Amino acid sequence: MTSAVSSRRLVGTVRHGDRALAGLTAAAVVVILVMLVIVMGDVVIGGVRTLSWQFVSEAPRAGMTQGGVFPAIFGTVALTLLMTLVAVPAGVATAIYLTEYASAKSPVARLVRVCVANLAGVPSIVFGLFGLGFFISTVGRMIDSVAYGGQGVYGRPCLLWASLTLAILTLPVVVVTTEEAILSVPRELREASLAVGATRLQTIVRVVLPEALGGILTGTILAVSRGAGEVAPILFTGVAYYLPSLPTHLNDQFMSLGYHVYVLATQSPDVDRTKPLLYGTALVLLSLTFLLNLLAIWIRSRSRGQSRAAR
Repeated sequence: MTSAVSSRRLVGTVRHGDRALAGLTAAAVVVILVMLVIVMGDVVIGGVRTLSWQFVSEAPRAGMTQGGVFPAIFGTVALTLLMTLVAVPAGVATAIYLTEYASAKSPVARLVRVCVANLAGVPSIVFGLFGLGFFISTVGRMIDSVAYGGQGVYGRPCLLWASLTLAILTLPVVVVTTEEAILSVPRELREASLAVGATRLQTIVRVVLPEALGGILTGTILAVSRGAGEVAPILFTGVAYYLPSLPTHLNDQFMSLGYHVYVLATQSPDVDRTKPLLYGTALVLLSLTFLLNLLAIWIRSRSRGQSRAAR
């Protein structure tokens, strides 16, 4: 009788605990959604009045109090694409080494994981200083001294160095997500591939990577989302305050939507005149980020569908 009463009390306590936990998590979700709605609503309400075809297709003029943001859109897209082309292959290759080739007790693998974890915790402004010191002052000037007779061709802030700096910033996200995606592939698939005579490389390329493609693209989405809106890493490595022309070479400077928002909010002598442009630029940046994410999600969904059809 006593044990039955104790069991009922224990069950009642567990149920109350479950309800309390469910209530707390629901409240946290509501708070986050309310904050998101407030921020998005403020940006949309303030920017929809400014948003037009002329705004997204023209260059800024009259001290950036008139005109549009097309050079900033072009620079942001170019920066994000170059960053992705560098970060994703390097991150995927690192994850493949850690999961498929390195042993569990390998000191090199442990060192790589420690470096990745440390990179993930470094403030973004530090990456900007690193890009200035390493890419521009060291690599760029070395290229200039060897190939251009000391002229300032690559030893200055430009699109190339800003993209490489952002690639290093987003590399830990790609490595971690890709490693988790590869580890989620069943070991039986690898063993079956090796049993029929396939090499380890063939198994990775034809079995492991197609199965882990969804997770790899998830890492790419997170990297694109972070890189598209970053400002601090590109402050010293290539972004320009005002540049109405488009970058045509890797050693050209560029405008960025994130930095343009910062400039309009902090450097404008007439805040009232630039406020509509500020909200319009912020809305364009959010819209561009969402479009890039939707594109990556569509590619991931399509790849998963093709993988299921192939099975």
